Amino acid sequence: MDTFLALAEPNRRKIMEMLAASGNLSATDIYKRFKSTPPAISQHLKVLREANLVRVEKRAQKRIYYVNPEPMEELERWIRHFTARTEKTYQALDKVLERMKAESEPPA
Repeated sequence: MDTFLALAEPNRRKIMEMLAASGNLSATDIYKRFKSTPPAISQHLKVLREANLVRVEKRAQKRIYYVNPEPMEELERWIRHFTARTEKTYQALDKVLERMKAESEPPA
């Protein structure tokens, strides 16, 4: 499962935010925070697991979910790379616009 596809759904992003804020939560604790049915939330958790965004640990009868940091770090690197490339483009555009402005101003 693609990371971006998994995170495209708002409920899955909310689950990720909850886990990031709390460190870990049981499936029951996650279900309680939604108006959706437990099976619906279970499907969201399954997608997040398949995308390797969360990990699950069985403790007795509970399933404890937590964020898998590795794919999140990869996502952060991608965003930083994308942002850096975009920033270079904007800086180049700023230079062109400044030059055009200077050329269009009447001499003092």
